[in-house]
Amino acid sequence: MTDWLEFILAFVVFLLTHSIPVRPPVKARLKAVIGPHGFSLAYSALSVAVLTWLIIAAGRAPYVEIWPRAEWQTWVPLIGMALAIVIAALAIGRPNPLSFGGGHNEGFDPENAGIIGWTRHPLLVALAIWSGAHLVPNGDLAHVVLFGVFFGFSLLGMKIIDRRNKRLMGADWERLRQTRRAFRPTRNGLIRTAIGLGVFLTLLLLHEPVIGVDPYPLRHWHQIRERSVGWRAQDIVGLFPSAPSRRYEADLTSSICQIFALSVFATP
Repeated sequence: MTDWLEFILAFVVFLLTHSIPVRPPVKARLKAVIGPHGFSLAYSALSVAVLTWLIIAAGRAPYVEIWPRAEWQTWVPLIGMALAIVIAALAIGRPNPLSFGGGHNEGFDPENAGIIGWTRHPLLVALAIWSGAHLVPNGDLAHVVLFGVFFGFSLLGMKIIDRRNKRLMGADWERLRQTRRAFRPTRNGLIRTAIGLGVFLTLLLLHEPVIGVDPYPLRHWHQIRERSVGWRAQDIVGLFPSAPSRRYEADLTSSICQIFALSVFATP
């Protein structure tokens, strides 16, 4: 049981840091002390730190296999990450009063909603794709719990936000949610898509030299299958002691990058 202590503790801290600071009385008091921007920055930094610890703790937890690793599973996070990053790129900072992560919400047009016309909660969809895709090749207990919780949180979060906005916005919510679903490429949309693909390619290039795992399917499969992977990223920054991970697909760099983007723009 003690072998699981860090993972359990990290999960408890994660739940506490994502529930206590956003309670209205606590949030109002913190904003009064450090200001709205200070609160956003502090909350984002706290989220990144705790989620990074949680991912690392999952890698250090005892390996208990739920399902075996198969070669085809490598394709799932590869394709899923590309889709998730592009969706996030299309959504971040775009007017969206129906969920979080938007900006300049007063300029939202239901008839020209872009990605919001396809889903009211694009960042939660991106998080669901990310967590669901990484659940497939990580069949050990700790990572099934980790990615499974994120996946469930993403789906549940959509319903919670809808219910809250419906209560707070009233008739405006009913009007704004009647978005038009259309595929109309725009200059801004193409730029955002290109940025998203650029981020995805950058993560692929950094994956093996930083993490030590080749993310490409079919290449060096026997090496990935037979070796344990160390947390090279933590050795580089010198923040954590080196500890081997029994996880086959240790996607720490991409996880932290996506978590950082979601945390910064998802601050309540």
